[in-house]
Amino acid sequence: MTNQKTAKFWDNVADGYVKSMIGDMAAYEYTLERSASYMKATDEVLELGCGTGMTAVRLAPHVARFTGSDVSEGMLKHCRARAEEAGAENLTFTQAMVGDQTFKGQQFDVVMAHSLLHLLPDLEQRLTDIRDLVKPGGLLISKTVCLGEGRSLKARGIRMLIPMMQMVGKAPYVNSISVSELEGLLTWAGFKIVESGNFPNKVPPARYLVARKI
Repeated sequence: MTNQKTAKFWDNVADGYVKSMIGDMAAYEYTLERSASYMKATDEVLELGCGTGMTAVRLAPHVARFTGSDVSEGMLKHCRARAEEAGAENLTFTQAMVGDQTFKGQQFDVVMAHSLLHLLPDLEQRLTDIRDLVKPGGLLISKTVCLGEGRSLKARGIRMLIPMMQMVGKAPYVNSISVSELEGLLTWAGFKIVESGNFPNKVPPARYLVARKI
């Protein structure tokens, strides 16, 4: 998908997406807790692919400044409503695509990318772009569905279904990366993994990673 088509896809599903339930709330809450434990009151945080802003609103009180970005203005509409309702004065949102010039020259103590990396074409380049946004010694915190994992009928079925859904406009670009491939790319891009785990631990797994820029 081009940037314009990607934005349109997420604009079209934004209203339904905000009403959807998190599949595993315990796993979500655990990873929020782990992420917050790495953040300091003086930190400036950037979340890439912030969706409807739920994570941003929950984590913003832990830091000095939190910026959420997403390719979809439809999603950002819900983000801004959530932030206003929560009274989160240190939280702002902007429309941006990973790899564009929106944050050129800026660096952050923490960059977050939850439910995003498996949606990015040319992941090697995108991880390089993300690395440039992280301060030396800063952190990338991500959670990525690894569709390349698993040989079960369910795993194979998901991988077969996605291209058919894409043909009729019902799914965005999705890569089928494995956990080992994902972690290898992070290391290649200049990060050292300091925490990892599957939350939830199912097929396909959602790999939670905290990686420090070296």
